[in-house]
Amino acid sequence: MANVIKLRKGLDINLKGKAAQELKSVKEPGFYALVPEDFTGITPKVVVKEQEYVMAGGPLFIDKNHPELKFVSPVSGVVTSVERGARRKVLNIVVEAAAEQDYEEFGKKDVNALNGESVKAALLEAGMFAFIRQRPYDVIADPTMYPKAIFISAFDSNPLAPDFEFALKGEEANFQTGLDALAKMAKTYLSISVKQKAAALTQAKNVTITAFDGPNPAGNVGVQINHISPIVKGETVWTIGAEAVIFIGRLFNTGRVDMTRKVAVTGSEVLKPAYCKLKVGALLTNVFSGNVTTGRDLRYISGNVLTGKQVSPNGFLGAFDSQLTVIPEGDDIHEMAGWIMPRFDQFSVNHSYFSWLMGKNKEYVLDARVKGGERHMIMSNEYDKVFPMDIFPEYLVKAIIAGDIDRMEALGIYEVAPEDFALCEFVCSSKVEVQRIVRAGLDMLRAEMA
Repeated sequence: MANVIKLRKGLDINLKGKAAQELKSVKEPGFYALVPEDFTGITPKVVVKEQEYVMAGGPLFIDKNHPELKFVSPVSGVVTSVERGARRKVLNIVVEAAAEQDYEEFGKKDVNALNGESVKAALLEAGMFAFIRQRPYDVIADPTMYPKAIFISAFDSNPLAPDFEFALKGEEANFQTGLDALAKMAKTYLSISVKQKAAALTQAKNVTITAFDGPNPAGNVGVQINHISPIVKGETVWTIGAEAVIFIGRLFNTGRVDMTRKVAVTGSEVLKPAYCKLKVGALLTNVFSGNVTTGRDLRYISGNVLTGKQVSPNGFLGAFDSQLTVIPEGDDIHEMAGWIMPRFDQFSVNHSYFSWLMGKNKEYVLDARVKGGERHMIMSNEYDKVFPMDIFPEYLVKAIIAGDIDRMEALGIYEVAPEDFALCEFVCSSKVEVQRIVRAGLDMLRAEMA
């Protein structure tokens, strides 16, 4: 029986539009893009030219600081554009998929016969190392570092989050191979939910299993690290998403790069919320076409409503995202004294509306409005109620705003990532962009330490 950790702080937001556990077929997107901005902390150097043919698994760009760190194409085809922005910043690299797919052959490998350095070399060569992040700083992992541990969260507790047990069906062998490979590089921890029963999770080999029980953000890997093995100054840990573990397993079992994942299409404005199979960076036009509400402005999100990135309906799937969400924009709603009007259909953390009487199973439709303006103050104790880490979030945010590095270190900035503060941002009465502040603080600290 896995060790069980019970969390009491947090907040579950029950939204309308959860994906049904069924797979819907989607027409081949045709175009795929890698967005360097998805891979935080790297400086991209493009290694392909427009109209050049690339193989699936062939590099599109590398990190200037670590040239061995490759970011590879999910499909074979022709590079149609390398889009750049201000100061020649690389915005994305788009590949038009060929009718017949060609793969870079990396060769099948028996993980049990490899050591940690061989596993790392194989992941770097095939571009799979790009899915490993490190703490401190929440950036793509430095391949020259040796982490004290690797952490994997096998469940997501965010609103309308995909069910990893459903995504795992048929991929159990690849998942275990991925775990075996990671365990060669460092002690590996697998965190599961007490609700998960799949044998591939509860009986996983070569990992330390910990079960978590409690509200969101119980599924955040940062929260899990804080309760299992907190990070102190001078230590490094790596984290990787459960879907990416499957990518690694496929690499060793087939010798090819296959970045196909089951993506949950969710949200109140999706007509038939369900799952579909998409490769990393897939064009989303066919996913949304004919499957969303018409006649009103919509917010399209790659990811979940708390931490996801806004995209256009013709945008691309984020490199780390297994969820797409569509909610109302809310710019067509005009209310007089909206916050004071009694109602039963609006979600409120502080019981401002009577909807809290409807019970925890009521589903809500929330739009993208902020409903207020930023105030230059942080309300006391709001963050603490939804932040289940042994850290004082309010004081840490204030230290970041003040640029006080010594104070930031003392208050635990090495342990956190912006996603850990998503609920703090949601409940904040002052409408402070907490995740943006935390990201800026991590970047400042990283620059200072470099």
